[in-house]
Amino acid sequence: MTAFALDDSLDRSRLPGPNGLLRTAADSIPPSGLVLLAIFSVQLGAGFAKDLFAVLPPSAVVFLRITAGALIIGAIARPKLRGMSLRDWAIGVGFGLTLAVMNLTFYEAIARLPLGIAVAIEFLGPLGVAVAASRRRLDLAWVGLAAAGVLLMAPWGDSASVSWAGIAFALVAGACWAGYILLAAAAGSRFPGATGLSFAMVVSAIVIAPVGVASGGADLLQPELLLIGLGVGLLSSVIPYSLELQALRRMPKHVFGILMSLEPAMAALIGLMLLGEILDVREWAAILCVVGASLGATRVRRKG
Repeated sequence: MTAFALDDSLDRSRLPGPNGLLRTAADSIPPSGLVLLAIFSVQLGAGFAKDLFAVLPPSAVVFLRITAGALIIGAIARPKLRGMSLRDWAIGVGFGLTLAVMNLTFYEAIARLPLGIAVAIEFLGPLGVAVAASRRRLDLAWVGLAAAGVLLMAPWGDSASVSWAGIAFALVAGACWAGYILLAAAAGSRFPGATGLSFAMVVSAIVIAPVGVASGGADLLQPELLLIGLGVGLLSSVIPYSLELQALRRMPKHVFGILMSLEPAMAALIGLMLLGEILDVREWAAILCVVGASLGATRVRRKG
């Protein structure tokens, strides 16, 4: 959940990227490899975040993740408040509120669902935006395929790994992701470089702070938890954002979108390897339905 939709809206020539050795290393990796590394980083961060739920509630982990990301990205691209219009403020604050709700509901979802299932459901948000941008009848097939995937994920039987509450949280996160995409485009046209995202993350950290601090309490001051929270912020925001920006400079946007469609499958693999979340055949089929729908919608958008 990083720069998935920023490719159409931001002036990438002014966006910050890794410097020195990191930039050289990134240049030596094929752009498709950078996207896959970014997806892996995001989902690895989500896996470590979920592992923290044993000692901190999801809202406290969200607070650590967003605050760490805001501090790091803010240091790279410090937003300038002077000269902002009322509409600039409205878009920036709306962007930040959406970011806060998106992350909070996603973390509440993965607290109740396997990581791969939660990401697949959340992915319906950007999929909906991609389908809405194209008016071809074939899009109805991709909507149907995605809907079939959600139906396969639903706990119709005695599934212990899936809950209706988790599905509801993931759907809200997906709706917020769709809003994030639209607001990212608006912010990209009004804020230079990455300062729109930086401003939104600061707003998001401020909004989530009361809930996160109240739920986490004194445990938030434990050095080891702060360190893990910093790592989650790096893995979930800073590292993938930088990798995606490097990739977007060197590859067509439709190829980027196709590769990003693999994110639910990557989430399921991270859930299996890091968290021991074993999915059954029905759940894997559901994830593949969402991946297939996203791939189809992306290709149709390219051809249209």
